[in-house]
Amino acid sequence: MLTDKELKKKFIKEVSKDPDKYFATKILKQHHYKRSQCKTCKKFFWSINPQQTCGDASCQGGFTFLTNSSNSLTYIQVWKEFEKLFKSYDYISINRYPVVARWNPTTEFTIASIAAFQPFVINGESEPPAEKLVIPQFCLRFGDLANVGVTMSHMTGFVMIGQHQFTTKENWDQDKAFEEILTWITKGLNLKKEDVIFHEDAWAGGGNYGPCMEFFSSGVELGNQVYMMYEQGPNEERNELTLKVLDMGMGMERNAWFSQKTPTIYDATFPQVINKLIKQTNVHYDKEFMLKYVPYGAYLNLDEVENIHEAWKQVAKKMGVSIEVLKQKLEPMTAIYSIAEHTRSLLVAISDGMLPSNVGGGYNLRTILRRVLSFIEKFEWDIDLTEVCRWHAEELKDLFPELLSNIEDIEKILTIEKQKFYDAKKRNHQIITNEFNKNMMISTERLLQLYDSYGITPEELKKEAPKTIELDVPENFYSLISEYHEKKEKVVKGTNHDKLINTENIPPTEVMYYNDWEIKEFTATVLKVEKNIFVLLDKTAFYPTSGGQQHDTGTINGKKLLECVKQGKHIVHIVEGANFQPGDTVVCEINLERRKQLTQHHTATHVINGVAKKILGNHIWQAGASKSVKKARLDITHFESLTNDQLAQIEKEANEIIKQKIPIKKSLMHRAKAENQFGFKLYQGGAVPGTEIRVVEIEGLDVEACGGTHLNNTSEIEQIKVLKSSKVQDGTIRIEFVAGKAASSSDTKESQLIIDAAKLLNCTPKQVPCRAEELFIKWKKAKKSQLLKKDFDLIGTKETIGDPLTETAQILKTQPEHIVNAITKFLNQYGSLKRIAK
Repeated sequence: MLTDKELKKKFIKEVSKDPDKYFATKILKQHHYKRSQCKTCKKFFWSINPQQTCGDASCQGGFTFLTNSSNSLTYIQVWKEFEKLFKSYDYISINRYPVVARWNPTTEFTIASIAAFQPFVINGESEPPAEKLVIPQFCLRFGDLANVGVTMSHMTGFVMIGQHQFTTKENWDQDKAFEEILTWITKGLNLKKEDVIFHEDAWAGGGNYGPCMEFFSSGVELGNQVYMMYEQGPNEERNELTLKVLDMGMGMERNAWFSQKTPTIYDATFPQVINKLIKQTNVHYDKEFMLKYVPYGAYLNLDEVENIHEAWKQVAKKMGVSIEVLKQKLEPMTAIYSIAEHTRSLLVAISDGMLPSNVGGGYNLRTILRRVLSFIEKFEWDIDLTEVCRWHAEELKDLFPELLSNIEDIEKILTIEKQKFYDAKKRNHQIITNEFNKNMMISTERLLQLYDSYGITPEELKKEAPKTIELDVPENFYSLISEYHEKKEKVVKGTNHDKLINTENIPPTEVMYYNDWEIKEFTATVLKVEKNIFVLLDKTAFYPTSGGQQHDTGTINGKKLLECVKQGKHIVHIVEGANFQPGDTVVCEINLERRKQLTQHHTATHVINGVAKKILGNHIWQAGASKSVKKARLDITHFESLTNDQLAQIEKEANEIIKQKIPIKKSLMHRAKAENQFGFKLYQGGAVPGTEIRVVEIEGLDVEACGGTHLNNTSEIEQIKVLKSSKVQDGTIRIEFVAGKAASSSDTKESQLIIDAAKLLNCTPKQVPCRAEELFIKWKKAKKSQLLKKDFDLIGTKETIGDPLTETAQILKTQPEHIVNAITKFLNQYGSLKRIAK
């Protein structure tokens, strides 16, 4: 099969040969547009006035819209006017989806308005929110990071206004969809038809493809319409899609800039934030200089320029100044614009549940945050990033009111990230010194390694570099670092349970455990057996390993069930000596004691997740989970390790939820209805396929799309005991806990730990914390030879009024299960020190 890039290249050739078949040429001709081919890029385009180039900035020599006239729409007015027009065309207006795409297994961030509906709406597994809709979708892309504040038109975070249709062949009307967007351009933006140029293009993604019409004016691409109509077959044949999709994406920032004719896209998008930053930093803002520079900003696009130094020379020459003067005037404004732009992206991403970190999408957030902090440090500005976030939230409140509600969480997160940045700088001083001692020349690859491993920025290296060393730092360094890290993180994933049995022509397995976790026995019909071990039944109450929950065990007609796994829409039973025949009726028995323990652990996981969010903040999301018979664990997104006090608070609150006897609601719902009712917090456990999803709700605490076995009431959990927490990776904290019978067993083990500790310290269990603290303090003094031999005896008798195990673990800075080993180690060292004491 062809790659998307190859598919687009092949399809555009066909489109160019027969434009009447693929585009709304009838409408174009009605409005007196004529077809031409650009002499520069060779692309076909439609214009009213005869011309030799297509109107793209790179073909016509920059932007020219700054002198043209049109309506002056504020940033938010662009959406309001667009929304008003398209509502009159019977489009439904919907709220933005989160920029963290937890419903989508193929991407971490929402990168386009159509991405809100991928993959499940596009592939037909789920109904769209409406057949015709418009949406102001905030998006994140980090490929143009190095261009932000330089070209004056690039952003990492932007709102893509989407005009979308999800319809049948019979209802598909491409001419009408095109005429609607033409009306927006001429009436919404108040442009003359002769000032608008349409480009013929094609689009391909995920094996789907179709023609694309881009619209330009004065060098600016205002947006484009993609008509997604085909899919590539296994032999590269073209198949018509059952669901026809209109994908019109239009940059709200670009349209506001075009309408207002401000010097840069940033001045049009968040003018209040820019003005406040200029005032706070006392930077001289030369509007005339910026207006003169911006038409040439496209020449410094690092994605397209081969020799950036020559590009700077060219721009400086056109402006009649030296490179030094050009950079001197631009650099402070580059910093101001980048700080404003990056902070807005951080505001939305963190509000939607992503934390800066050194893994996954969090790496991109940390990169832009550290770029911001580097600018602030370079210019010695007094800028509070939380305050800048608040300015953005205020400016956006009529569009995204939810952003204001998360400011306090964002303040905590940014404060900790800032401290990490400065702690790293202190640590990095010696690393940088060693680096320059070893290398008189540092390659680009080594620059990337130093940043990726230690967070060492090029700015830090330049500051500490000896005068004899000249660092050659690529202008697109921050874009390169994202690519470098992405390559490092690519992992090929697989499973041991792919295609255990051929399921062709076998109907999906009917699932029985959704509504009743207490099923102990059931009968079923054998549909297929392979290798005397793999068995397919018409229905089953056995739970397969999935969602972090271990499989059930039991018997089928007395034969031992070894394991149970999912294979697509089927559940495969792995049975010892399965001498069954298709058509046999079999009696199945579930090990209910094991099932109950697993179910208690799974429901307890939902409780812990809800309680952690309530106590720690809205940034908490599930990052992984495991439920076995012995214990359970929940990984959450959090910016620092949990204290013992926080763990105790989580445990206490979780047990309060048990006491409240809250009913646990379980229901199968259409995906669109569930998302509309509960939002995207449904996807705590990640993306869930299917038109219908199972929703598990503990009212007022937690609601998730989940296929696991669950209790009917929180009281059935009986008890939750938090064991410990640990840092799994940057930005991810693991909480380990037990519930039900396992919690009771844990209490017994903990009692034994305190008894063993008391014997070692020769005291009562309630005196263990006091003795442990005395041992720890005297051990430190003995190491410094500050303790006489006569003072070595442990004599503390104070009894604790709290939990002796938790208190002792805090004193010894260890986990509860390790206190006996820790006390033994200290006592052994203490004894050695006593022998050499005076």
